[in-house]
Amino acid sequence: MSKNTIFVVAIWIMLASVIYYLSDNIQNPNKINRLGEISTVVLKRGLDGHYRAEALINGEKVNVLVDTGATGVAISQGVADKLNLKSIDAIRTNTANGDSVGYMVRLHSVKLGGVDANDVSAMIAPGLDGDVLLGMSFLNRMDVRLYKGEMTIKQVD
Repeated sequence: MSKNTIFVVAIWIMLASVIYYLSDNIQNPNKINRLGEISTVVLKRGLDGHYRAEALINGEKVNVLVDTGATGVAISQGVADKLNLKSIDAIRTNTANGDSVGYMVRLHSVKLGGVDANDVSAMIAPGLDGDVLLGMSFLNRMDVRLYKGEMTIKQVD
């Protein structure tokens, strides 16, 4: 290969990297390192209208979809395996996708920025697309407000 070809390839790779970085930040604006450690977290709504973020569950980084309309925390089988979760009991659930079976678990800790909760009830949902649905079994311990495309979650002691 000539020096010109190598230079052009390097430029294209750098350009593709910059585009990926910028699009990832637009799609996922709530990265764990941006959320901070204070007791109030402000999440920006994604282009799809949802509030997605990176959180720590039992100390492990996971992607979550924050959903005030969900009763509890639902975890995909893949994340449950990563977190080495052991189910307590099988339960029958009724979701938007119909009836299914889930497996109850307790999470030692859930942390979203500086907002955290211990001993959180959750369910392993084997058919769940995505990673974690962060619902009211976590959020009901917080002050949650929605305003102009932002979700503010404040730790309540």
